[in-house]
Amino acid sequence: MDQPHYARSIFARLVWAAAALSTLLCVSLWAVTDQTVRATLEEGARSQIDTDIAGLVDIYATSGKAELAQRIADRVAVTPVEGNAPHYLLADDAGTRIAGDLARWPALDPAVAESGRITIGVRGEGFARAVQLDENLRLIVARSMANSKPLLQRIGAVFAVGGVVLVGLVILLGRLAAARLQRRIERINAAFRNPGGDGALCLADPQSGDEIDELTAHSSAALSRVRNLMEAYRDTSDQLAHEIRTPLTHLDNRLVKALQEEPGEEVAAKLIDARSEIRRLVQTLESLLDITSSKARKGDRAGLEPFDMSAMVLRICDLYADSAEETGHQFHWEVESGVIFEGEEWQLSRVLTNLLDNAFKYVPAGGHIHVSLHSEPEGPVLCVRDDGPGIPIGAREKVFERFQRGVGEQQPGSGLGLALARAIAERHALALIIEDSAQGAVFRLGPQ
Repeated sequence: MDQPHYARSIFARLVWAAAALSTLLCVSLWAVTDQTVRATLEEGARSQIDTDIAGLVDIYATSGKAELAQRIADRVAVTPVEGNAPHYLLADDAGTRIAGDLARWPALDPAVAESGRITIGVRGEGFARAVQLDENLRLIVARSMANSKPLLQRIGAVFAVGGVVLVGLVILLGRLAAARLQRRIERINAAFRNPGGDGALCLADPQSGDEIDELTAHSSAALSRVRNLMEAYRDTSDQLAHEIRTPLTHLDNRLVKALQEEPGEEVAAKLIDARSEIRRLVQTLESLLDITSSKARKGDRAGLEPFDMSAMVLRICDLYADSAEETGHQFHWEVESGVIFEGEEWQLSRVLTNLLDNAFKYVPAGGHIHVSLHSEPEGPVLCVRDDGPGIPIGAREKVFERFQRGVGEQQPGSGLGLALARAIAERHALALIIEDSAQGAVFRLGPQ
């Protein structure tokens, strides 16, 4: 089984989540800083305007309108080296300019003491405040905020560069940390993919002592128990098979010797039937052991190797073609070339032979049997279809149970062929099912 792609890994998602969170944090800090600087600069402009207005009001009160206009003209003529440039407009109630550099009276909000933001020049922005000096004379003082733009741009540039560096470091360090964690997790996955390998017994890294080490220690112990159970199962199965097969073999040899003594026809027939029963018992025993072994190894990838499934199906179909001529069946096959599958070839060949044995057993002479193999994105699909009596919908799952048969209970057999075929399929992470068909039965072996 291939290792999961990094883009689909949980560690990749964590790294990208951390990068996204870092980006959001940088943008949020920049927004807060930008607003804070803007508010500070505006507050400074307000303070300067208030001070300026207080001085000009005092000049008007002591020296009159002419002196006020002269002072405003002097201030406009001086361009400050630092800070925000001041702007003035001294006008009558009709809006006619008497002094200052503002072209017209701007619209200000009377609800906030005739103050607010105004446009200065073509694109310039500033803060202004107006004051009524007498019944026909009013004054507005403004401060340009143009000098604040370079500062705000520098702050934005610093946050942009710093944010890129920060996010880059988060991704780099996250990838390094995630790669280490991924390697440690992959050791566990590799051990479970091959529980019989040596890596299953040495998972934990005692140098760290963290939660993953605890997980690997538990995984190692669990795999060791599974290995011990499998070894105990194999030993018990081998011993059981030996203890049962050996006396049956001795009994069969005795029956052979009895037949060699040329008994009567009736006795000979009974001896031959007894030998058939012995062979059936041995075959049943081996099938039961194979079913149990396949179920016990479900999900175990040990022993699975890529092989040419197309060649295997063609070879078996060639063998059954001769049997079809003898039994009078119409046997055809359609096999896609180059279908490669990772599994145990001899086990999957038993699935096909069991399905074909059933088809030739239950389909009457002259019936059609068809085998097809093709590849799909999820894996190979093998179908065995016939036009025989078929299997009722209610019995389609029952026939895969042990000692269960389909139609025609008088047919010979132990009823273990389909149970063994499904166990082998599940061992290879495949599904063996019976599909709907207008006539006969369709057995499909394919991805789950």
